[in-house]
Amino acid sequence: MRPIIFSKMDFSHSNLFGYIEDLQELTIIERPVRRSLKTPEEIERLTVDEELSDIERAVFLLSSGQDIQGTSVVANLPVLMRQNPAETLRRVLPKIREVLHVAGVEMQLTAAVSFLTVLQEESVSIHTYSHSFLHIILQNVEHRDAGVSNAWLETLLAVIEALPKETVRHEILNPLVSKAQLSQTLQSRLVSCKIMGKVANKFEAHIVKREVLPLVKSLCQDVEYEVRTCMCRQLEHVARGIGTELTKTVVLPELVELARDEGSSVRLAAFETLVNLLDMFDADDRSQTVLPLVKSFCEKSFKADESILVSLSFHLGKLCNGLYGIFTPEQHLRFLEFYKKLSTLGLQQENGHNDNQLHLQTLEQEKKYISVRKNCAYNFPAMIVFVDPKNFNLELYSIFFCLCHDPEVPVRYTMAISFFEVAKLLNSDVYTIHKELVTLLQDESLEVLDALVGHLPEILELMTNGGENSGSESKLLSIPDLIPALTTAEQRAATSLKWRTHEKLLQKYACLPHIISSDQIYYRFLHRMLTIILTNNVLPVQKAAARTLCVYLRYNRKQEQRHEVIQKLIEQLGQGKSYWNRLRFLDTCEFIMELFSKSFFCKYFFLPVLELTHDPVANVRMKLCCLLPKVKSTLKIPTDKHLLQQLELCIRKLLCQEKDKDVLTIVKRTVLELDRMEISVDAFQKRFYENDLLDQEKETQEQLLLEMEQLEKEKQKNEGRSTNINDKMLEKKRRDSKTSSVLAKSINLSVSGSSSGTSVGKEEKKSKLVRSQSFSTQVLHPKYTNIDKCPNKSSATAYTSSVSGMGKSCMLSFSDDSFRTHSSGNSGNAAFTSSSSRNLFNSADQKNSGNKESQSRKMSIKNRKSNS
Repeated sequence: MRPIIFSKMDFSHSNLFGYIEDLQELTIIERPVRRSLKTPEEIERLTVDEELSDIERAVFLLSSGQDIQGTSVVANLPVLMRQNPAETLRRVLPKIREVLHVAGVEMQLTAAVSFLTVLQEESVSIHTYSHSFLHIILQNVEHRDAGVSNAWLETLLAVIEALPKETVRHEILNPLVSKAQLSQTLQSRLVSCKIMGKVANKFEAHIVKREVLPLVKSLCQDVEYEVRTCMCRQLEHVARGIGTELTKTVVLPELVELARDEGSSVRLAAFETLVNLLDMFDADDRSQTVLPLVKSFCEKSFKADESILVSLSFHLGKLCNGLYGIFTPEQHLRFLEFYKKLSTLGLQQENGHNDNQLHLQTLEQEKKYISVRKNCAYNFPAMIVFVDPKNFNLELYSIFFCLCHDPEVPVRYTMAISFFEVAKLLNSDVYTIHKELVTLLQDESLEVLDALVGHLPEILELMTNGGENSGSESKLLSIPDLIPALTTAEQRAATSLKWRTHEKLLQKYACLPHIISSDQIYYRFLHRMLTIILTNNVLPVQKAAARTLCVYLRYNRKQEQRHEVIQKLIEQLGQGKSYWNRLRFLDTCEFIMELFSKSFFCKYFFLPVLELTHDPVANVRMKLCCLLPKVKSTLKIPTDKHLLQQLELCIRKLLCQEKDKDVLTIVKRTVLELDRMEISVDAFQKRFYENDLLDQEKETQEQLLLEMEQLEKEKQKNEGRSTNINDKMLEKKRRDSKTSSVLAKSINLSVSGSSSGTSVGKEEKKSKLVRSQSFSTQVLHPKYTNIDKCPNKSSATAYTSSVSGMGKSCMLSFSDDSFRTHSSGNSGNAAFTSSSSRNLFNSADQKNSGNKESQSRKMSIKNRKSNS
């Protein structure tokens, strides 16, 4: 059919007939649709009298209705059994039995499910069920259609578990002897194999040995490989039923023989059964029988029998740990190397080519190799146990790195699922896989991220708290690149269409207050949550962001930041222009009532919530009315008496002024509920004891956060003062050391250059020098250098005054000339002197400058008298 382009249609005579042909083809396409409509005769035949009861209608439809109507009756059988079991068994079930002989596949499958549902719901006793339903199940279990046969077989296996032993023995086990013979059909023998595995767990070991094991051996030697494979997979159930001794003497030889079978599917079934039965074999059986078989499987998997490679990689973890006790060091290393080889199977080497890649791999091989690497990722926790977590970094880290960076999504997805198990096993060495956590968080596939997020809180807690033995430095270094990875993961989920992954991620991010600091959450995550609430269009995502934001607010340690967030919630949500934002404000208030104390909600959110009673949108008022009982439950009398009055006033206005019928109906219903509520009081009451205790705990934690914030502020102030005092002390020490050195030089110069100097002048200068040196040593006394011992303002002030007083007493010994020399000596170091130290010592200099001249005169007079 030619495409019709209406924008370029040409209605000339030459093209007109072409368009008519196209329209005729369109009418031909529509004809089958018209023919599919029911004729009046068909509609009349499908019509059922409405006055008939359910039982009568079911019998009528099964007798004269069409197949689709009969299928509907069969699907409705569990409902009929619940309503009227006696009449259903008497009238409906016989009709179903008749119809099933000629029924199609759909009705057969529906009947198998309905019969199983009746059994699970226990609508009738097990004796009645076996009498009425069991024969129908046994008749259809060998249906010619394989799907129908499997459906009935699943129902039969479930019935065997519930039936009494005698019924199973007479109705199922005895007929099984004839149905398991070679003369029976292939389908009959396959059914017999599966029934054999179920029956073996039903009876005692001696009955199984006498009546079941001969049939088992016969089916293990069947000429058809499908039967041998099916019976081999049932040997595990048989072994569990007969015990260890019979398993060793009967089942193990059969498994050894089947492991050497010519059919690859039989060998595969034998290998998997051997692995599943490892716990039933003793050490001798494992070392002498099982281990040689496993080694041969591993050797053949790469050479001649790649069919078992996928299964071998899947069971390798269980196999290595099951045989761990009998491995020699050489065998242990061999199996470890075999696992490493499987983990990189099909991948190119670092030099860009594969050494064994002589020809292009087929698509089937590539899928097989991906499955193998996926199974290796699945078994990675088991291999950590196999090599011991202490040897992880040496033996398995390179494989862990390769699997986390595998080019195929299923492999990385499996690693993301098992990441938590790996982290638990590594315990204190969990910091070694931090880079891989960041890699998986930033993975391009959201499936990988979704798999990792499931246990993200536990993983992050182990990452930050699990590495005690690794030192704090590694844990501190792990945070900076973890936070960008978390933000990147959230942004990628937000821009995708998989909103469930985004919702799940936001819910798990509520754990971050226990992982990182309050400031990091505030600047990197909290405002992002508010943005999601305001801009995202998916309601579950918005609610998840709202709850996580409330958790962040709950654990925020700065009151200024909390007030800012509360103000934004009220202004941008509660008073927002969009009614959708105002609805989200009410959702946020529900989370606040859940996470915070009653007093917190009443202080910040009670009145903003009541303001929405005047909202112009009916949906907002309707949601508010539904929330009012929870709002009232936050009040305490008599503390919140004024808020209760405001609540009652708003309800009266709603009753009097509300014009919307739906809102008014909810208001009246809410008023009745509010009248029945009892308001809690400030003191504890018996009926509200648990709730009041929980609320008191929340309030105590909130008060503790405020106290901690106040203590941190005081600590910062004290640290600032201590820093200033340390700077002053250091500067004073420098200045005094400069003074002593200058004085020493001046004394030496004066002694060598004076011709008329006396011994009195020498002694005077020596005394000055000793005093200056004693001053410099007093400044460094440990009593004053330990700044941390000044915890409060008063002690710091006292310390400052003591230092200035000391400065006074020491500076009195200097003459005017020596002080000038001291000042000039320090002029070169002015850049290193703090302003606070200058002010401190300048004030001391000003106070002492008036007394220096008189002191020097007194000293000279005393010296003259002594000389005379």
